[in-house]
Amino acid sequence: MRFACLALMIVAAAVPAYAQQKIVNVEERPTPWIVNGCTIAPRTSCPGVDLRFADLANADLTGADLSGAKLSRADMRHANLSGANLNGADLDGADLSIAFLNGAQLTGASLRGSNLAFARAGHATFDRVDFTAATLEKALLKGASFKEAKLIHADLLEAKFYEANLEKAIMDGSRIRFAVFQDAWMKDCTGCPANWQSGDTVWQTEEKERLRNQQH
Repeated sequence: MRFACLALMIVAAAVPAYAQQKIVNVEERPTPWIVNGCTIAPRTSCPGVDLRFADLANADLTGADLSGAKLSRADMRHANLSGANLNGADLDGADLSIAFLNGAQLTGASLRGSNLAFARAGHATFDRVDFTAATLEKALLKGASFKEAKLIHADLLEAKFYEANLEKAIMDGSRIRFAVFQDAWMKDCTGCPANWQSGDTVWQTEEKERLRNQQH
């Protein structure tokens, strides 16, 4: 028996790493998919629902009403939240990496310590959101609004703030190495890299064009 076990160990050791099978959980989501009374589906209406620590990875919540929802520590990796209403939601510590938040509304939400690395959040509204110690590394945030948002000690490495509105935001102690702020609006922002762009912004160019047209 001892020699048989030894032989199996030798064979296992001889198998190259790339040939070993990866265990994958193939369990399908239930139909309907209901978590704590909330149907997980596009355009669902679950304001104030308690989904703390919920497994919502890959969920399609397009246009859902999750305003005021409790989503702290929820796993929302790869979830589609495009156009969703998350105003006032608690997303502290939630994992939203590679999530889709295009056009989503998160006014007054809390995302302290959350992970939005590689998230797609074009034209989303993050006004008055608390991003303290959150990660937005390489997130695409074109045209998103961060008015009065707290980006304190946040990881903004390589984040794309094209045409974002950072008016009255607070960016103290944040990592902004390689972040892009092209045409971002930074009026009264604390800690924002106000001199990041050397040339005219898109709105400055448009204003000059408007004034020229008036003169003619």
